[in-house]
Amino acid sequence: MWEVMSDPQSSLALPVTRLTRRKTLDQVTAECQSHDLKRTLTATQLTLLGVGATIGAGIYVMTGEAAADYAGPAVLVSFVIAALACLFTAFSYGELSSTLPVAGSAYSYAYVSIGEGAAWTVGWLLLLEYGISCAAVASGLSGYATSLLSDLGVHVPAALSQSTFQTVLSGANLTLTVGPRLDFVGGLAVMIVTALLVRGVQESARVNAVIVVIKVGVLFVFVGFGLQAMHAAYWHPFIPQSEGGFRYGLPGVFRAASIIFFAYVGFEAVSTAAAEARNPRRDVPIGIVLSLVICTAVYILVASVLIGIVPYRELGVADPLAIAVNAMHEPWLALLIKVGATVGLCSVLLGLLYGQTRIFFSMSRDGLIPAAFSRVHPTLRTPWIGTILLGILVAIATATMPLEVISDLVSIGTACAFGIVNFTVIWQRNTRPGITRPFSVPLGGITIGGFWIGIAPALGIAFCVIMTLPLCIDLLRALGNGNPLPAILLGIYIVIGIATYFAYGRSHSRMAQAPFDAD
Repeated sequence: MWEVMSDPQSSLALPVTRLTRRKTLDQVTAECQSHDLKRTLTATQLTLLGVGATIGAGIYVMTGEAAADYAGPAVLVSFVIAALACLFTAFSYGELSSTLPVAGSAYSYAYVSIGEGAAWTVGWLLLLEYGISCAAVASGLSGYATSLLSDLGVHVPAALSQSTFQTVLSGANLTLTVGPRLDFVGGLAVMIVTALLVRGVQESARVNAVIVVIKVGVLFVFVGFGLQAMHAAYWHPFIPQSEGGFRYGLPGVFRAASIIFFAYVGFEAVSTAAAEARNPRRDVPIGIVLSLVICTAVYILVASVLIGIVPYRELGVADPLAIAVNAMHEPWLALLIKVGATVGLCSVLLGLLYGQTRIFFSMSRDGLIPAAFSRVHPTLRTPWIGTILLGILVAIATATMPLEVISDLVSIGTACAFGIVNFTVIWQRNTRPGITRPFSVPLGGITIGGFWIGIAPALGIAFCVIMTLPLCIDLLRALGNGNPLPAILLGIYIVIGIATYFAYGRSHSRMAQAPFDAD
């Protein structure tokens, strides 16, 4: 199994061999049966988990930015483009989760199909998607909660509601400033959600269900009153004339889609719950696809009303729904929107933090990160130590870091992870055509030279590329304009990921001492 290790001529091949060592389906099946997590989640709870983790900052913040700066009323088309990118990937998640009902989501799928190197890459990208964006959501929650408390007569000083480091845009340059500040509100929200996740997944699912009902209900109240205040003239021109670059026109529509893409990533949290679902092979695919469809419908409905109430150029603010409510002259509705945003972002926080703990659970069981992240509480049946450690790290990041600067980086990481998931379906179909697939990607496929290429996963990869290109172009433009901060952050993140794997993961991997499939 490890003959290459004893061959002195193989020293150059060894690192590659380690990166491509794979788990077998038998190993994955055994892991599914041996974990100590509690199987309690139903299809309905999984769907609500996806909705709860998705509807949040995307509708309360990013819709306004995407419309004002890039797409205008055509932001509705941007929502459809981003939804399609996620839908084809959701189909791929559905097939893989029905075949491999494991807790690690895309990380575990890549480990079986492509190898340890790809699995680590996906796991590191998912940390960017879940862990870092979790801190960004907590930061947004802090802003809404502070504003809500102020309306209720409770003043929270800036020193306790803003992060230690702040970004300042001066011309084309983005610089960091530091001050005696600490986002205590955001950090506290993270620790409250952490305590709930430690308490148990069933309890977390019940709280999430209540929150989802509240926040979706608030959005429908907004739509109901907003329909009476819409102005048809605000919809024209539907696609504003291009002003150069990605500002309006067709390029702006796609740039807006790449921003909105960030708002959809929460649906993937459903796949991380496979180890705790009652019937994962059936319920996880249902939860993934259904939550995505529901969220898309809600997004488009709310965005349609928002654009009809306020001219799109005025929506580039942190709280576009509040601007719309002010234009409707309904003060009580403004307060309700803030309640919905604060409560709603709590469920996003819960879904993202839950997903990250389960991915770390799987990586820890594989030896790629310390064993503490996979230690399950004997009574609560949750990975309690790992959840607490991750909660503390996210709380510290929320309290100190200017996380709004990395939303584009999160979208890049997510698109890369989604692309690997789609490729994994194609790989699995060609290398293991005979395994049982309770759910299969639709639209079929074509065979070229004996190699099967699925239409749905291929479209998923294409849309991920479409989502990534505008982000990468803007990243390069910022670099050329003397704003290297985003590129530096991305470079630092990549270097840390590579160094962590080679310093710890590669040598501690359980596959280093076990037979592996390197075919």
